[in-house]
Amino acid sequence: SVCQDGVRTFAIKERPLSFTGEDFDITEITNSNEEDFVKVRGAMLHLPGKDKMRMKSASSGDNLVVMDRVLIAATPSYDLYRSDGTKIGWIEKKLISFMDTFDVYMEGKGGFGVTGLFKPTPAYRIEGDFLDRNFSFKNEEGKIVARANMDGWVQIDMMNHYQVQVAEGMDACLVLACVCCIDE
Repeated sequence: SVCQDGVRTFAIKERPLSFTGEDFDITEITNSNEEDFVKVRGAMLHLPGKDKMRMKSASSGDNLVVMDRVLIAATPSYDLYRSDGTKIGWIEKKLISFMDTFDVYMEGKGGFGVTGLFKPTPAYRIEGDFLDRNFSFKNEEGKIVARANMDGWVQIDMMNHYQVQVAEGMDACLVLACVCCIDE
């Protein structure tokens, strides 16, 4: 679901009643009408190999993206997979930074190994205020390609709502998966 017709806007609603704490309903609100887009469901058990969130199409129920938490990592990290098991890339919180920053790496974009000096250049850098959900995705050239911001004046922690705008040419599911990983 690459954005082809301009900027698309999505509303992310964290489910108020959730056994996992990682359940989101995402609707597209681009044309001022709400249309269910995807649902993200977390794992009941946080065990090695079982701590995964799954993004499913709201219309068909098909798996689109699996977000697999990396258990042994210096910072919060998730591997991102397509429904067929193909690794898209990974998102991780930057270890040393002046402000909270997440980097998104695409699989097959150079580098080798998973730590230190041998990582590829991040395809996207995510910076901003993560607690208030006001952050942006920048590509390798520093251009903003997606933005998340709080929806409304008052937020109750158990019922977070926020909007994500995704630029033309961006993979909406990749952006939404990264946002859910950051929120978790």
